[in-house]
Amino acid sequence: MAFTAENLAADDRFLSAILHCADQMLSIYRESPRIASIFAAQQRWLMAHAGFALHYGHPDDGRSSGLYSGRFIDFAVRNDIASRNTAAAFMQEMLAYRFLRPVPGPDKRTRYLEPTEIAEQHFTRWLVAHMMILDSLDGGERADKITADPPAMMAAIQPLIARAIIGSEAVRSPGPTFNLFNWANTGGLVMDYLISRLPEFPRTAERVVLGPLSLREIREQFMISNTHLKRLLTQAATMGSVGWTEPSRKGDFWLSGRFIMEYWNYQAAKFAIIDAAAEAVLGPAVRDEPQARRVS
Repeated sequence: MAFTAENLAADDRFLSAILHCADQMLSIYRESPRIASIFAAQQRWLMAHAGFALHYGHPDDGRSSGLYSGRFIDFAVRNDIASRNTAAAFMQEMLAYRFLRPVPGPDKRTRYLEPTEIAEQHFTRWLVAHMMILDSLDGGERADKITADPPAMMAAIQPLIARAIIGSEAVRSPGPTFNLFNWANTGGLVMDYLISRLPEFPRTAERVVLGPLSLREIREQFMISNTHLKRLLTQAATMGSVGWTEPSRKGDFWLSGRFIMEYWNYQAAKFAIIDAAAEAVLGPAVRDEPQARRVS
């Protein structure tokens, strides 16, 4: 059996996996801010997954497979991902950035689209990074199997992941503070950055101190305005989820245990979905299930 969200949420080794995942997302951003902007907020991330899944043949509406604007917009609206205008603007942005391109299709009246090589490469990297983290927990070889034939593996696994993620309340709405960051423009990257600085996380801790926090460094790294960043942190502070050890944003910065657990549970739910999709396509990652899935 694949890992369950409960397995991962209860496994203390999963903290290092979470930190590694946050580092990987930040690494992708530093290499290519435009492509990483797709992962910077939940709505854009869900739309990207939806677009890839439709391209690969997501059986959502009984129609023939293929990605085109009308189908994508209908899918985004029907699954409560985005409004028609937001979904349409996203498609135009992906075309402008050359992450999508027109291709011939079965209906000459329809403008079919497909992801470009750079978009596929980065999404494959996202998938492989998650598989490597799962492999580190049980000694499986998921990542090697995917890198042996990336196009075929992406086409088989990604639609399964997208379908489950889009239908998962645990992934789409894991808690109020997570939602605050992940639905804000660039907020997901700011959250990954804050989590990546965790030194440790005793589960009983009410808060974990990260040390000094430079708002200027965050602004420059993620190209976020000072007003937007301060508003985001002020809202989170009002919720009791972040703060400073001294008044007026002085001293060390801390995260609440509740906020960290929202992030932890989100990652557990997401990784469980990814592992289930991998197992459906690749078979069991480890044969010795009782040993491999023993929670430390």
